[in-house]
Amino acid sequence: MPTYPRSAQPALIVGSVAIDRIATTHGQSGNILGGAATYAAIAASYFTPAQVVGVVGKDFPKPFITKLIKHGVDLEGLQIDPKGKTFFWSGRYGANFDHCENLITDLNVFQTFSPVIPAAYKKTKFVMLGAITPALQLKVIDQVSRNAFVLADTRGLWIDVAKKDLLRLLPKVDLFVLNEGEAESLANEKNLILAGQKIRKMGPKIVIIKKGSHGSLLFHPEGFFAIPAYPVAKVIDPTGAGDSYAGALIGYLASVNKTDFKSLKTAIGYATACSSLTVESFGTTRLSAAGRKEVDIRFKILKAVTSL
Repeated sequence: MPTYPRSAQPALIVGSVAIDRIATTHGQSGNILGGAATYAAIAASYFTPAQVVGVVGKDFPKPFITKLIKHGVDLEGLQIDPKGKTFFWSGRYGANFDHCENLITDLNVFQTFSPVIPAAYKKTKFVMLGAITPALQLKVIDQVSRNAFVLADTRGLWIDVAKKDLLRLLPKVDLFVLNEGEAESLANEKNLILAGQKIRKMGPKIVIIKKGSHGSLLFHPEGFFAIPAYPVAKVIDPTGAGDSYAGALIGYLASVNKTDFKSLKTAIGYATACSSLTVESFGTTRLSAAGRKEVDIRFKILKAVTSL
């Protein structure tokens, strides 16, 4: 089981827990552990105790549960539906990983997922909302402490079909994380600097725009910060990289119990390190096997390559 600093607060993660099957130019996986909450919880667990709220079906493999428990993840909030099947997704990436062909999406029990936050989690001070619908994200916010620091992730789909709910959500979150395409669409702005500034005016105190292999941008009340991606030599599967990024963000902030500009910059470094590990294998394999020591090594390399 991991050990944590005395300052560490738990991190509550709400989102999908799934079974994935993925094909890339490097081969094809079998049925593997997937889902946004899964990647995020494993990444967060390197910094602080993680709590998961999600749903799986009767077919969810026991070894997947064992893997999460190995990382110290609290699964009290993981609903197990004895009558249904787990959310299943299968996709195939092209040679440049710039497009993923959706092969199968069976929402199964996730289709009717309605997050119920256990009493033991309601006072958790650091909360990550995976890219579930904005309406469900709002439902979670209504169940947790008003003093919680809330990170919300999103999907381009919600900008297209649930923008009204998304705009209701943004003033209620502290940190909004999205990729460059989503930022351009939401802000109706191609310049990412202007896009980040516009999105902050929509309500979130802090905005992070992820640029994939080109790093990420932080828009914070105390200033602006940019960081490159970690120099990965071989990408095997990019699935879950953004989720592990967000999980490491909330995990590090919870571990130091701080959300100031300096802490956010450090958190982004760790988030970048965790996402770089994720892409080096199918599923959670590389991220799960790495351990905190390897995360720290990558963080130090990032510090060295970004130092003037």
